[in-house]
Amino acid sequence: MNTSAAPIRESERLSWIDAARGLAILGIFMVNVPAFNAPYFLYGGESEYWTSSVSHTVQSIIDIFFQASFYTLFSFMFGFGMQMMKDRLEEKQVAYRPVIFRRLLILIGFGLVHAFLIWHGDILLSYGTLGLLLFVFFNASPRTLLLWSYAMLALLVLPLTLLLFTIRGQFEGMVDHAAIQQAVGNYSEGHLLAIWQQNLTDWLYAHQVGNLPFLALSLLPMFLLGMYVCKKHWLHDPDTHRRSIIKVWVVTGVLFLSFKAGPYMFGNPEWLGLAQDNIGGTASAIFYVLSITLLFRTKIGSKIAYPLTWIGRMSLSNYIFQSIISFFVFYSVGLGLYGKVTPLWSVIFVIVVFSIQILASKLWLHHFKYGPLEWLWRSLTYNKKQPFRRKTKDVF
Repeated sequence: MNTSAAPIRESERLSWIDAARGLAILGIFMVNVPAFNAPYFLYGGESEYWTSSVSHTVQSIIDIFFQASFYTLFSFMFGFGMQMMKDRLEEKQVAYRPVIFRRLLILIGFGLVHAFLIWHGDILLSYGTLGLLLFVFFNASPRTLLLWSYAMLALLVLPLTLLLFTIRGQFEGMVDHAAIQQAVGNYSEGHLLAIWQQNLTDWLYAHQVGNLPFLALSLLPMFLLGMYVCKKHWLHDPDTHRRSIIKVWVVTGVLFLSFKAGPYMFGNPEWLGLAQDNIGGTASAIFYVLSITLLFRTKIGSKIAYPLTWIGRMSLSNYIFQSIISFFVFYSVGLGLYGKVTPLWSVIFVIVVFSIQILASKLWLHHFKYGPLEWLWRSLTYNKKQPFRRKTKDVF
């Protein structure tokens, strides 16, 4: 038995898992770009500044099908991956705690650089820090993971939705015009230090102490659900668990449409936003990953979805690249388009960049085993330089 710690071999990879990560990277990018190129996601006023019916329609589509659906999907995949890594290390009789601890510390390092030098909307720092709490749950039973996940979601959603309903007239439509003007000025016209200062201001605003419990209770349940599914081996062997997968797929699909699209039948009131994002977002994330899994059970479906695997195998590198290209396009040190890109052009930008990423990822993986940041992450995690270049070229 090989008892040395090492990354998963390509022959052991589950293509539908890589594709789900790739889909998550697309969805996150679709939500991130409007928040990257304008301040309205943080400070309100989207409908006030983008007044056309086309803009409102695009914003509604993103809200229903993307908002809170893909950082939750990525959170689910994060928990799944952490549990899978722990199980593989134990199979090789390797102590999993120091390896996973190093992996999370390195992720925190990536997050610090990304959050404060590139974009305030970083998720890596949150994943790395909250991921440390998973050591409490690694040896929990599937039932315990499920109960904790449901309890956290209920604790977040039920009392706070009731509270938001009771004070619904006091906060709807709030817009911070001064903060908007400051952000537009610094990002579209400021020098690099002004951009970094504004980035820090936005990060501190988004991560106020009062917001941290909301962040934790949004991400941790998805981590635990991912660990639950990993322990149940549903995605390791989808054909064996097909009946359970289809049952959950139908239920989450109904919840997804009910909580994400349903509020639009009543004017999409803001007090429903928490339930929309946390119940609807959780359901849509699971619905999406199971949809990809079922798609890979068919010959045509697997061919359609397979290009997402190239993105998913380089998810960290592609995520950071999206921020770097957005930094250049939207901020004054580059093209300076901050505050000037409509929702429709944001979508077009995402489609163009993501299409380029698919082709670039395919080409990269033809020559290299890992994405550049994945290689660095793995090498530091396992305290050993990992092989990088391929000896023979893969045929995709």
